[in-house]
Amino acid sequence: MAESFKSFRPATPTEYAWAALVFIASAVYLYGLDNPYAPTNGDEMVYIHIARLTAASGDWLPLLSDIANLRNTKPPLLFWQAMVAGDWGHNWSLLALRLPSIVYTFVTAAGLGLLAWRIRRDLRAVCLTVLLYLLFFSTFRYGRVYLTSAPETFWLGLPLYWLLWVHTSTDNTQKATFQGFGPVAYTLFGLAMGLGLAYKSFALIAPASATLWLAILLSATPQQGKRLPWSLVWKTTLGVGWSVVLALGIFSLWFVLDPDPASVWAEFVVGENAGKMSGQKGYWHAALHGDYPMWQQLFAYPENAGLLALPVLGMGWFGLRQLFGWRGLPSASPAMVVLLVWLAVWLIVFTIPSQRSARYVIPAMPALALVMGLYWDRIAKPWHWLTVLVLLPALLIMARIAWVIQGMDVGSTVTGLWALLTLGSGMLLALWGLVRPRWSGVAALTTCLAIYAGFGAMVEPLSGPQAAYPPQVKQQLNNALIAVPNGFTGQYERYQFVLPGNRFNPYDIEGRNTGALKPELPPRERLAYLLAGHDAVVWLQKDLAQTQPSCVPACTVIGARWHVKSRHKSGEVTLDNLWYPQQWLFRREWLIIKAK
Repeated sequence: MAESFKSFRPATPTEYAWAALVFIASAVYLYGLDNPYAPTNGDEMVYIHIARLTAASGDWLPLLSDIANLRNTKPPLLFWQAMVAGDWGHNWSLLALRLPSIVYTFVTAAGLGLLAWRIRRDLRAVCLTVLLYLLFFSTFRYGRVYLTSAPETFWLGLPLYWLLWVHTSTDNTQKATFQGFGPVAYTLFGLAMGLGLAYKSFALIAPASATLWLAILLSATPQQGKRLPWSLVWKTTLGVGWSVVLALGIFSLWFVLDPDPASVWAEFVVGENAGKMSGQKGYWHAALHGDYPMWQQLFAYPENAGLLALPVLGMGWFGLRQLFGWRGLPSASPAMVVLLVWLAVWLIVFTIPSQRSARYVIPAMPALALVMGLYWDRIAKPWHWLTVLVLLPALLIMARIAWVIQGMDVGSTVTGLWALLTLGSGMLLALWGLVRPRWSGVAALTTCLAIYAGFGAMVEPLSGPQAAYPPQVKQQLNNALIAVPNGFTGQYERYQFVLPGNRFNPYDIEGRNTGALKPELPPRERLAYLLAGHDAVVWLQKDLAQTQPSCVPACTVIGARWHVKSRHKSGEVTLDNLWYPQQWLFRREWLIIKAK
């Protein structure tokens, strides 16, 4: 500890600038956290729906849902988190439900920064590691809103953080004589992995335990070039085996505590997990020629990186050159061995199931962030330059959308100027990176950050009071049965935040889910049918030429707001209309009741 204080020195202006970027990125994560248009996916509303109904029952279990075949879709810890954060329905807001994910994400990022400091003793490398993790799109999308990836990533990675902590110790004797862990450590590892499973799935024990076992063995004495002693192999195998038993035991408490364990088995174990190992087309046919073949899974890490996919590819290219270069295989530190095993095992394990997705390897993204943070300068400049070149048009289109939003009856001049200022700053940073290739790496990161911040500023007016239904309209409807549009499973749950205190009946608008409430009827007849069976109907404008619902004057429009189209069909967005988002992005949403 004394040596650490002796090695401390004041930060340089450049290091202060890197720290400022981390602070800004953290603020962007908190900015607009209660916005319904925050980047997420459709499953968020499904989970919120289950948590809300379970909380309303007053019991922890069983989990409840009104959506067919979607009740025990995830272990209960995820829903209990929401129930506690939302005060059992008394503080049911997107902000309250999403905050725990932010806490998990920030703690994970802080842990990565601490490990980077122990490895490199360089504040710039620390900030780079944290910034990269926060700027990965998988982190921003799944670690910021109410989903499972943030807690599972933290808990399943905790044993590996401790292994890295040991291997980055300043005590060289401790590192050289490392021969595995003791019973207490493996017990704690089992508890951590068990909590991770209780958030997501028992199936994650396979990559988590395999990574831990292999990382301990391969990082034990790599510098000696000797065979691993059998005593260490047996000790590690027994220790990790005990961790696995304990973790699965924690997960199995669900069956003990749930009053309907048979449904848990049928819906979660068989339906949600075992089904991913089978396919109608045959395993190898689907693996080679299916919708998500094995070779495509090789790009899971760049896909999760999103806007930073090209630098990730550049990092991979550097690694391959090191591995197969003329100088032979370079010697890797124990910490680097742990990180590489972490990345490899998760990728290999989730290439095996017949259902593959890049998001399954999200728990290994911290390892990628740490590797890239330590070796950022080894990534060739063209990868950064191309990133900036790709992101610049995105900033331009977003600025155009923000400008169009200001012409609508939402937001204010202040919010509009803030969005344009943020996006404009991003464009200047992008141009700076293009004309100054030496700074292209910094420009790639700041441009990516500007896109995240600019998106939040751009959609802020769409969630403000001016974009919502007026208070008098909400007061007019109390415990009313309202038919609401539903284009994706569970999306109608969002109306619990738009028109709270009412009951909602979803009707299918895109033929994507249940086909509920006669989607085969022509629009005019279907609206009349919905009005006849409900107290009110939320109806979407079909095209810009439609100025009012077809039921007028037989119905009354008591409120209107803007609807943002999130799923576009082929041909709806083209180069001809890309500059006019009002033609393909926005439609009116009318709240209708029968005429009195």
